[in-house]
Amino acid sequence: MSSRRHFLQKITGSVIAISVLPKTGMTMEPHLQDLPYEGPVLRVAIMGLGGYGNRVAEAMKACKKAKLVGVISGTPSKILDWRAKYTIPVKNCYNYENFDEIKDNKDIDAVYVITPNALHHDQVIRLAKAGKHVICEKPMAINAIEAREMIDACEKARVKLLVGYRMHFEPNTLEVIRMRKAGDFGKIRFFQGLCGFKIGDPTQWRLNKALSGGGSMMDIGIYAINGARYMVGEDPVWITAQETKTNTEKFKEGVDETIQFQMGFPGGAVASCLSTYSLNNLDRFFLDGEDGFAEMLPSTGYGPIKGHTHKGELNKPIVTHQTLQMEEMAAIILENKQPIVPVDGKEALKDLTIIDAIYLAVTSGKRVELNLNS
Repeated sequence: MSSRRHFLQKITGSVIAISVLPKTGMTMEPHLQDLPYEGPVLRVAIMGLGGYGNRVAEAMKACKKAKLVGVISGTPSKILDWRAKYTIPVKNCYNYENFDEIKDNKDIDAVYVITPNALHHDQVIRLAKAGKHVICEKPMAINAIEAREMIDACEKARVKLLVGYRMHFEPNTLEVIRMRKAGDFGKIRFFQGLCGFKIGDPTQWRLNKALSGGGSMMDIGIYAINGARYMVGEDPVWITAQETKTNTEKFKEGVDETIQFQMGFPGGAVASCLSTYSLNNLDRFFLDGEDGFAEMLPSTGYGPIKGHTHKGELNKPIVTHQTLQMEEMAAIILENKQPIVPVDGKEALKDLTIIDAIYLAVTSGKRVELNLNS
């Protein structure tokens, strides 16, 4: 599976060479490539210079509305490498102890937080207090309580809080959403989301509950949760879930290996989803309505996203997800543009509330009722 998680598990060493990054052949949509741009530019610092941070930085080279201008890292050697590679001035470089000083740096508008899940809460709140807009990787936090605190902090500081939901801008995904809104599928009855891969190094932070907040659900499972919501077009009202664990040495207490979960929606649709760290070749969404269907395979990988509906193949332009995401997020922050599917903290709070309910359903063995719009 071509995903951020699969990419990260293959990386070794503290410094990631550019040769590691795959050449996807993906490009921006034509209108983003060809038209000159003379408007405002979002000046971004990246916090967390690992595998995905490198991918975002490379993708931003093609952006017109967003520019990489700073870094925050706990590894001095990475800061040196990034300074040379991306021509970043010394004054825009920080570590995890002193990045509060970013409040006095007028050359940085926003920070993209790409660190382990459990660090997001405190880092985002510190950045909000420093007066910077924040883009945070998903899951935004490790539970709904933390997510609410992060939202409150950003609202109090009057800065925007966005979350790295790159699929919310992906053209084929948006085409399925358009078709559903247009009634092409009729009444939605069923959704299936299969998300998983075999995770590697057992010592990595993703298998450390203190850093990850869980296991596969906090990593790959969130794609099925969020995907169900934007594909069905509703928020679930109940959850049931079951956990399977075959390797208690690798997947210790609180680190889920495989979870199957089901969701019910107010319009009558049901979802059946799987999140796992033990199976490859799982990256599929299937939406079924009374008048038609959509299948996406792969559905959330780095691309190209492929699929078809009862009307034929999905053939929207192939894009570099992170380039398009950063262009659109710059427009949200600078121009108050409203995305087709939300990417703000409140969107992330809904996903985390569902994750909390899934874990509760696993431990209790009972159906958990939800009201995400209360």
